[in-house]
Amino acid sequence: MSIISLSLIGFGLAMDAFAVTIAKAITDCHMSKKDGLTMTLLFGLFQGIMPLLGYLLGIGFNDLICSFDHWIAFVLLGGIGLKMIYDSFKQNSAYCATDIKTMLILAIATSIDAFAVGITFAFLEVDIIIASILIALITFAVCVIGLFLGKKWGNYLKDKADLVGGGILIFMAFKILIEHLSV
Repeated sequence: MSIISLSLIGFGLAMDAFAVTIAKAITDCHMSKKDGLTMTLLFGLFQGIMPLLGYLLGIGFNDLICSFDHWIAFVLLGGIGLKMIYDSFKQNSAYCATDIKTMLILAIATSIDAFAVGITFAFLEVDIIIASILIALITFAVCVIGLFLGKKWGNYLKDKADLVGGGILIFMAFKILIEHLSV
């Protein structure tokens, strides 16, 4: 899988964390720079670790499902994308706590989709170390931007982030399916 494709997936996966970061920046006007940095680092770290864990689980089953792996990738990425789009139309309310426990819960919650993507990576030609690092860096950078944007234009952007991220993941799901069906 190309760096461009991995980057697109990384941006798609980062949108949950981006939306939460914006929401927290909007609702917690007393968030310190340290808390903001901690949150963005945790989001990046968990977005990078989860695909690796999913990949490790997926390679255990690689021989069993090699003939229909592209369908699994299509369903998982497409399903995650559709869920993100669906969630973008719900009213999300971020609570203001910035303690480490709350931030860890948010980091895990926003990276579960990255775990599922990691499973699909096990069936594709993906260098998981590069993919995980790239996803972590993209998520961290996007969340840092989200902190700044949340303070300025957050009410407009928070509902759009999951919509865009879901669209990217659905696009990648179809791209993977088309590539495998045409081979």
